Amino acid sequence: MTLTFSPVRADELDTLVAVRIEAMRESLERIGRFDPERARQRFASGFAPEHTRHIVLRGERVGFVTVKPMTEGLLLDHLYVRPKHQSRGIGAWALAEIFKEADAIGLPIRVGALRVSDSNRFYIRNGFLQVEETEWDIYYARPFRPR
Repeated sequence: MTLTFSPVRADELDTLVAVRIEAMRESLERIGRFDPERARQRFASGFAPEHTRHIVLRGERVGFVTVKPMTEGLLLDHLYVRPKHQSRGIGAWALAEIFKEADAIGLPIRVGALRVSDSNRFYIRNGFLQVEETEWDIYYARPFRPR
């Protein structure tokens, strides 16, 4: 499986929103909070193309990641893989690449996930530790790991 990252352009907002909605729809419907317009607004309000990359599988864009710098480390703000490409190791590959980058610059990573999302198991399985809970989300951290 040949995976790469490629840059995102500012004019690709709608494309990324569609991927986000596609990937989150089932989890949001499960808790009665699926609202495409709210999903678009939430994503658009923090859209940072300079920190966002497509996940590309053999030339096809199958998802994207957004990793933003913060004072206390990095925030994995988004990691979405289109449902038809999930459970094939693509998300784990993307995380491993992000871990390499974070470790190379000596920074921990934080991420949040909707409580009912399958991504909670994914983040724990890939080395994140739960650090906080809110009404709708669970937050995780992965400490810096020196090489």
